[in-house]
Amino acid sequence: MSARGAAGVGAIRWGTKVTQARPLGDRRHELVLAGTITVTTRVLVGADGAWSKIRPLVSAATPAYSGISFVETDLHDADRRHPAAAAVVGGGMLFALGPNQGILGHREPDGSLHLYLAITASPEWLTTLDFADTDKIKTVLLEQFADWAPPLKALITEADGAMIPRTVNALPIEHRWNRVPGVTLLGDAAHVMSPFAGEGANLAMLDGAELGKAIAEHPGDIETALTEYEKALFPRSAQAAREAATNLALSFNETAPQSLLAQFAQSQ
Repeated sequence: MSARGAAGVGAIRWGTKVTQARPLGDRRHELVLAGTITVTTRVLVGADGAWSKIRPLVSAATPAYSGISFVETDLHDADRRHPAAAAVVGGGMLFALGPNQGILGHREPDGSLHLYLAITASPEWLTTLDFADTDKIKTVLLEQFADWAPPLKALITEADGAMIPRTVNALPIEHRWNRVPGVTLLGDAAHVMSPFAGEGANLAMLDGAELGKAIAEHPGDIETALTEYEKALFPRSAQAAREAATNLALSFNETAPQSLLAQFAQSQ
């Protein structure tokens, strides 16, 4: 069924971002969309990611910088244009780690290699670099990985995608909030964490399913539904966030990769 048929004409506003949200009382909230359109809600679910505009309605917490910065890039048509690099990454995923830094990569379905060059850095480090100057960024990265093996440094020199800066940010592991009538959160809006538990997208989908289930089980009683949903959400997300924080520290500390290898050995 089309979105129009399923939800009704005008129910979905594609490409429209929430720019402001404020409480009106009696479970109602006012949203400003794209800076011009105002709507009022009686049930509001913030599913708007790490820098959620809805989160401040329930929580004062904001994502904090983890100390790790990524530079994200690609090698396109890798088997034909970059066969040596393709062999380094292999058919799945690459984790090349050293003290306080790493090169992470995986193969995409279109045959490209998607890479993250990870560096322990101050929160200002990325802002000092001109990412429009790809050659300069490569030079900076090669300086950071100067003592790494040539096949791994080739992943930097041969990159033919844009160089995109990323900071790794996370909410507090035990992030939770008191029940606020008429509003709740799911996905990264509720529990953004580092990607080192591999659970971000999984949690977001599970959150949505569990929220829908809670609403279905409490017809006409949205507050009870949201209370039950959040009661299960908080410990579930805290467990994944704790794992993500632990794995991030193991991957990018002074003894990496031995620290991560030891963790793998213990889990056998």
